Formats: sequence, structure tokens, C-alpha cells
Amino acid sequence: MSAVAIAAALVVGAGAASAKDQITIDLVNEPSSLDPHGQWNPDSYYVYRNIFDNVVTRDNDGNIIPQIAASWERLSDTEVQFNLRDDIVFHDGTTLTAEDVVYSVERITDPEFASPQLGQFNKIIKAEAKDEHTVVLTTDGPYPVLLPQLVKLSIVPKHVVEEVGNDAFNLAPVGSGPYKFGEWQRGVSVTLTRNEDYWGDKGYFQSALFRAVPDAATRLADLQAGTADLVVTLDSDQAMQLGSYPNAKPLIVQTERVGYFALNSTKPPLDNPKMRLAIALAIDKEGIAEGILAGGEKVVGELVSPAHFGWIDGVDPFPYDPDQAKALIEEVGGGDVTMELATSPVFDQKVVQAIQQMLTDVGLKVEIQMTDMATWLKNQQVTNDTAPMLTFSRWSCACQDADGIMFPLLHSSSSWSRYSAPEVDALLDKGRSLLDEDARLEAYGALHEYVKAEVPIIPLYQAAIIYGGAAGLEWEPTANESMFLNRMGWSE
Repeated sequence: MSAVAIAAALVVGAGAASAKDQITIDLVNEPSSLDPHGQWNPDSYYVYRNIFDNVVTRDNDGNIIPQIAASWERLSDTEVQFNLRDDIVFHDGTTLTAEDVVYSVERITDPEFASPQLGQFNKIIKAEAKDEHTVVLTTDGPYPVLLPQLVKLSIVPKHVVEEVGNDAFNLAPVGSGPYKFGEWQRGVSVTLTRNEDYWGDKGYFQSALFRAVPDAATRLADLQAGTADLVVTLDSDQAMQLGSYPNAKPLIVQTERVGYFALNSTKPPLDNPKMRLAIALAIDKEGIAEGILAGGEKVVGELVSPAHFGWIDGVDPFPYDPDQAKALIEEVGGGDVTMELATSPVFDQKVVQAIQQMLTDVGLKVEIQMTDMATWLKNQQVTNDTAPMLTFSRWSCACQDADGIMFPLLHSSSSWSRYSAPEVDALLDKGRSLLDEDARLEAYGALHEYVKAEVPIIPLYQAAIIYGGAAGLEWEPTANESMFLNRMGWSE
């Protein structure tokens, strides 16, 4: 081969390699927060989870494994000691120590900081650094969910947050994860760059571009055109289309996410349990899961999925009985009240519109109220009197434990909950305070039956998430919906 030919070959080879130096990922929305103690909706979590390390994490099979904590041991029913790695460095070059872990715990559990995740961590009443690499966490009683919750506790650098403040840290976060924050073009994209000094498995891609692409058809077109390598939140029809694309493939996983219909039981006519039951009977759960979504979703009768601890076999879903729903509405009245149904583009609007039609068919007046995701999240975490009357949503705690979904959605102390009952609070407190697994299951079984009887919320289905990936992308989606860039690869 001539020198010219060799040079040309090298140029072509370099171009082919550099074409995949960057992975482009289409999300539905831009992140509402890059501060991991702020919002934890999927579009935020997908991005910031790569910037930060967590106390512990899960492998692709769902097992809890070390991350910042190399090991741990229970000192008593209320104390757990975590032995931290000594080789983790933040992106600014400073070493991560026990002081940063303590600070992160105290920050996310500070009521004044008002993290939406507060209910996931407020059982922790003390975090103490025994030395530079040893932390002891104390809970206000036995807390069996501590490790599953710590899966999503990202550690932030105390010195950076205190120096720049919360708002500035959100705009330019500093973590210790496999990717560093690069640039945030608001409303457009976030760029991350590979952390070449990462202590663990380094990412395959030199950079990652997360783009906000609200329209699913556009995300699909981007994948087909090769301008995106991974896209989120496709439907079953689009997954079928992907099957015919030579350069792309569907990636489907059954998740711990549960689709549900929330009712603001503090507002009439929803303060009447018969009206709430009427709504539950009016919604065709199988029609939604198997007819509209048809991507592997499964109807559930409880506010957890089979991927959660707390799932009880044999809890039947509410039946579909529109005639009985009409009869109950006529009995209690309230059909003349217009109820707003809060939604956002991130949710499948075919489902939202179908539910609106189902409720209209039994004599209710329902108006869809569409907002962007950031506004939707803000409107959900308000007082009961200002919260929407109806909400379709899907919930994932990334902890795979009933406490992570049932407590925030049903406990009267939670900003997400639109229901208050002493017996429900007592069962939720019991479920998160018992180390005996059989006793915990008994508490959650009683909660599932209570939901069936009083209908504070309506479980709909276990969500199956459909991603679209380029043919060369090597990635295994997981039940907890983590998108770890350093677990991805590429093959031509």
C-alpha cells in the first residue's frame, strides 16, 4: 500500500472511530434539575446519575452492590456503619470523604431544603463521620429499607455546594461519577464528558449529549436517521416499526414503575369513597395495558409491581364495570363538577385521553390540563387545596421496595399524598420500621386491601419501558430504569 493510501485509510479509520466518540440520547424533556437532591423524575435522573456516585448501587440483576461504600455492617437495629472507599475523587480533584457523605445525608433530610425525596430518607436521624472513611447512619427505629433507599442517595461535595450555593450548583454540578458536567443549554440539551480519572469502570464514550425531544415521532425519526443513538419512551407501535429498521432495535424491560390514577380525596366529590370507587370501576385497566399500550404492561391490583418487595400475589385489580360506576355516580351526585386531569407530554396522551373518555362515558366532567414536566412536578408537590383533582402518573422509586412508592403517595406527611387516614399512616410506618420480612409483608398486604376498600388511589399497571437503540449500541435496560453510561458499549 502506498503512503497516500495508508494516510487515507488512517483518516477514514479515525473518522469512523470519532463518529462514536459521542453518544446522543433523546429524552422527552430536559432535566428539571441536575442537583441529585432536587427532582428525581426520569429525565433528570438519566443525566445526573452519571455525574454522581451513590452510597450503594444495583447491578443489572437488581442486587445491591458497593459503590462509595465498599462494605457495611449493622451495629444495632438502628445503626449501620459504612466503610467508604479511599480512592474516590470529585471532578474538581478533591478527595471524597465521610464528611461529604454526612453533608449529603443532612442536606437531603433537611426540611428547609425541601427535597422531593425527603420522605425516602427522613427515617435517618443522624449521620456521623467516625473518621475520614467511616460513616454511621442512625435511624429513628429499625429501618429495613435503608440500603434500597441509599441506592439513590448521590453524594455531593460539601465544599463546592457551600461555596457556590444550591442554585449555582444545580446549573454546574460537581460529582465523582464516571462523567463530568459539560454544558447545559436550557431547553435544548445537556452535555457530559468522560471522567478519565474515574475510580471504577470508565465510560466507552468520550461524551454524551442528552437532548430534549418531546415528540415521540421525532425521537423515532432521529434514531432512524442515525442522529440519535438511544431514545426513550416509545410506544408499542413504534417498537414494531423499529423491528424493520436495519440500523436500530427496540429495547424493552418490565420495570418497577407503576401506572396509577391519583384522586384528590380532600376535594368534593372525591371526598366520598363511593365516587372514588366509581372512577376505579369506570377505568378499563386491561384496555389500557393490553389495547392502548400493548408493550408488555401488566394490570396490577396493588400500588407496587412484582419487581418490588411488598408485592402480594392474589390481590385482584378493580374490575371494569361502567354500569356500576354510573349507578354510584347517580347515587352520590357530583357529576356536574368539572374535574381537571393533570398531565404532561412525558405521559402517553393516548392513555390520558382514553381515561378522560371513560370517565365522560359514565357521566363525569373531566378536562385535561397539560403543562410541561417541570410545572407538572411543581403542581403535584403543593397543598391539598391547590393540588389537581385528578392525576395520571407513573411512579418509580428506584429502590424496588413498597416503601418507596406507597409511603410518598399515601402517607399524610408527604407532599405527594392527597389522602389522610391514621390507619394508613400506621401501616406505612409499620412497613418501614420492621426488620422481619414476614411482618412487613403482612403490613403491606393490609395496605393493599385498604386501597381496595377506600380507593385513595387507583393502581393501573406495571409499566414496561420501551427504548430505541442504534444497532451498534450495547446496553441492557434494567427494572429500576437507570441509564449508566459506563455500562454501555458499541459494536459496528
